[in-house]
Amino acid sequence: MTSHLMRTMSVADAIRARRTVRHYLPDPVPRAALDTLLDLAVQAPTSWNLQDRSIVVVTGDDGRKGLTWATDGQPQPQEAPVILVFVAEPQAWREDHSDVYEQARGNGAWNEEFIAMFSDASRAFQEGLDRRGLLREYAIKDAMIAASFVMLAATEMGLATSPMNGWDEDRVKEVIGIDDRDDLAIALLVSVGYPAGQPRHPGRRAPARNIFHERYPA
Repeated sequence: MTSHLMRTMSVADAIRARRTVRHYLPDPVPRAALDTLLDLAVQAPTSWNLQDRSIVVVTGDDGRKGLTWATDGQPQPQEAPVILVFVAEPQAWREDHSDVYEQARGNGAWNEEFIAMFSDASRAFQEGLDRRGLLREYAIKDAMIAASFVMLAATEMGLATSPMNGWDEDRVKEVIGIDDRDDLAIALLVSVGYPAGQPRHPGRRAPARNIFHERYPA
């Protein structure tokens, strides 16, 4: 097994160093490193603290073979030792969130008055999204934020990632066992492992091309 050294870098350095890697060494990701990565993922911001996203960790041969099928033969599921499937949960707001409130209360973050107000306001907001058909969109946004945290944390840990958006949702659902769940959506697949090479940065347009102040240009 190749020796992989942990490195320490700032968030800014991780953003600049991150590359999309499609080819991986066969070396497994240590369990401790994967656990750390997943713990950092769940720390990502989430609208109304609903935490309406989950991550399915696929490491087995059968699961990765299935995701290869779901992605039309892309190399990442074939080569990367870990594929993270980010599942959006648009209906999670309807569930009991007393554990979330209890944790916030125990951490001294929210008092009873705030919890009562927050609970009512959150439900009213989600009901508004439901009326406009936006629940899926909002849950996917939450899942994507968590995926972004994973990619930056992985870079800092010396791991490579690839955000994958080219897949068949029905097939991905079948592979991870939720093909009967119309209430769930697939937000993103992220491969994780040690890179077989170091891709060069293709570059980005100058900020002036995409950054505007106050209003989008006519």
